[in-house]
Amino acid sequence: MASAFFEELLSTPTAPYREDQVRALLERELSRLGVPHFRDPHGNLIAGARSKAEVRKLVLQKSKEPVRFFIAHMDHPGFHGVKWRSPEELEIQWHGGSPVQHCDGAKVWLDRVGLEVLRRLDGSFFEGTLTECKLADHGKALSSAVVRLPDSSLHQYSHGKAGVLFGGFGFRAPLWKQDRCYYSKAADDLVGCYAMLRAAERLFKKSKKAKPSKTRPPFLALFSRAEEVGFVGTIAHLELGWLKGAQRPIIAVSLETSRTLPGAEIGKGPVVRLGDRNGVFDPTGLKVLTDLAAKHLPPLSDGTRHQRRIMDGGSCEATAATAYGLQAIGISVPLGNYHNQGFQGGPDCPQPEGPAPEFVHESDVEGLLTLVHAVMTPGLPWGDPWGALRARFKKSVIGLKKHASK
Repeated sequence: MASAFFEELLSTPTAPYREDQVRALLERELSRLGVPHFRDPHGNLIAGARSKAEVRKLVLQKSKEPVRFFIAHMDHPGFHGVKWRSPEELEIQWHGGSPVQHCDGAKVWLDRVGLEVLRRLDGSFFEGTLTECKLADHGKALSSAVVRLPDSSLHQYSHGKAGVLFGGFGFRAPLWKQDRCYYSKAADDLVGCYAMLRAAERLFKKSKKAKPSKTRPPFLALFSRAEEVGFVGTIAHLELGWLKGAQRPIIAVSLETSRTLPGAEIGKGPVVRLGDRNGVFDPTGLKVLTDLAAKHLPPLSDGTRHQRRIMDGGSCEATAATAYGLQAIGISVPLGNYHNQGFQGGPDCPQPEGPAPEFVHESDVEGLLTLVHAVMTPGLPWGDPWGALRARFKKSVIGLKKHASK
């Protein structure tokens, strides 16, 4: 599955509200591939259309073929600079989840807002160490800390403006591969973004060969901002109302990189996500998705092809879509060391549940790509996938009549 773009994407700095570099990288690749795209008024990136007008045109077409509305987020938990205490000490505020143990002394990387990448002369990230770590009131993540820097050069490069800096936990490298796993400062949810981009690439390559009247696939992708602090980008997009009054079904498909759980384990295939911490997703859509997984995913060494469970280790953007009245389903790639918490340990995790690189298995990512492509198959029974099962049920009724007492 090795892909230079995949590796570049997972190496790119990001944090809530600081998705500029990831978004620019995705835009560059979408442009290279000829995939239509644009930004909505809130800075989310939309692929599959060039404007609000094209989105509306797609959803207002009368058709039984649903628009697949994929969602993945561009951010990952991290911090923003708040105030320079001294040229070697930066006070920070944390956004999103994090380890809650062994954070003092942990290494962090830093970058600055915008597209001008902040690097040392050798191309490496600026780095520092955390100290004075404080937890949020709920006790499940950091709230604030101080980053100690080895010298005053970052203060000089930022012109003393703390608010332009952001960062996250740092490790031996932004990304490396070991034993078929990709270890990264941030896999959640850049893996989902990668899957949406590859789906767009395949669809719009095909559409170029189609007749003019059939050149627009029933596909939209929302690369959202600030998911880690409450689905902010997705909610803001749905509030625009662009999907209201649709003349065809819309199936929201959340692509996530989710905390491992029993029955959702690394290396055993992508997970058909039946729901999240807030509740279950659309049962009709999940039936279609389950059947696709059974049909298209290759068997693993133990004979399984995919996994299914409620991923209640957290919430995802399918919940936001459900709250706004859309049919929603979800696919997850099992994630080791969720939100850089050393649950699984491994390389660069010196202490259990302390800071650690996230990691995903190559075969799970490949399975995600396969399943996303399968979801776009025309003519799937989204309206009624239960016909074959009903036929089996009817046979049992015939048996009942046959054996009924006279």
